[in-house]
Amino acid sequence: MTTFGTPLSPHATKVMLLGSGELGKEVLIALQRLGVETIAVDRYENAPGQQVAHHRRTITMSDPAQLKALIEAERPHLVVPEIEAIATPMLEELEAAGTVRVIPTARAARLTMDREGIRVLAAETLGLPTSPYQFCNSLHELQAAIDAGIGYPCIVKPVMSSSGKGQSKIDGPDDVKKAWDYAMAGGRVSHGRVIVEGFIDFDYEITQLTVRAVGADGQIETHFCDPIGHVQVSGDYVESWQPHPMHPAALEKSRQIAKAVTDNLGGQGLFGVELFVKGQDVWFSEVSPRPHDTGLVTLCTQNQSEFELHARAILGLPVDTSLRNPGASAVIYGGVDAVGIVFDGVEEALRVPDTDLRLFGKPESFTKRRMGVALARAADVHTARDNAKLAASKVKPRKA
Repeated sequence: MTTFGTPLSPHATKVMLLGSGELGKEVLIALQRLGVETIAVDRYENAPGQQVAHHRRTITMSDPAQLKALIEAERPHLVVPEIEAIATPMLEELEAAGTVRVIPTARAARLTMDREGIRVLAAETLGLPTSPYQFCNSLHELQAAIDAGIGYPCIVKPVMSSSGKGQSKIDGPDDVKKAWDYAMAGGRVSHGRVIVEGFIDFDYEITQLTVRAVGADGQIETHFCDPIGHVQVSGDYVESWQPHPMHPAALEKSRQIAKAVTDNLGGQGLFGVELFVKGQDVWFSEVSPRPHDTGLVTLCTQNQSEFELHARAILGLPVDTSLRNPGASAVIYGGVDAVGIVFDGVEEALRVPDTDLRLFGKPESFTKRRMGVALARAADVHTARDNAKLAASKVKPRKA
């Protein structure tokens, strides 16, 4: 794709995002800066990305008929999945028919929409190091898998969820039923199926942002961003920073694993590869074929954020993954269950040196819903983390 038309004209380059939350919003903005006509699709009205796109559409994206009808009506050049709960077999059908090109590919969207497809690919097809795991269809199977060898502690996750929803750590038999119930409540689609993983005693976990982009010779090249460290609570990211210091051997292994997975998935775009690290040992955890929540930090650290990288890569444009300065991000939670909340303390937050905010504009707040993020740049990661957390703490969401 080398020619770009004018938005809202017959020659426009049209890109449809399936999922228009805070990450999709930033991708849409990056696309619009390149003159792309954008269509923001989500399951609820006034999603963050719908507030900035040229067109907004609200459908049940897991419904094949609704998804097919929308794509055939809009005829975008590219369809970019931004969440997991999508009727990916329909995307494969439409891609095979030549109706649309899916980013990175329809197969990649299907494999990564649930933890089962990608874990089987990584561990069994590619032979990459992962934690021991088993898939379970019932509470009884979950208990049996733990007793048969997974052991305690272990991690239970729905086969399909986003941002760590439904994920919990089990320390003993008393936690098993609670973890099963939490997984059932937290999954994007109620499959009645979970993955249980043996616990890896890792030193830290990172996100290795990996970009597949077209090079000057027309061939796909793989680019890596500096590693992103992050803290998760119940599987949900609460802060991240870049760069995370790593032993050179561990960094090399991380990139080898990331390249093996993304080469197999194929296509163009940015991938968020999650990895566990202990010393020089590295284990594959998960991959998202799209910008990653921990990568919000790149808005203040890189010459091109993960969102700009994704937009450029999917359009066939050159990319630059270089780091500009160290930085950090810290999540701002809703704190209340309410519609149309207001935010106090924004001025105080922005008085913290070298900080910025992104308030996502989600129409409804929940106590633990991510409603914004504080960003901080500094000469070192430690200072950036302190300032990001300080700025986030000053923002006080409340009922209007």
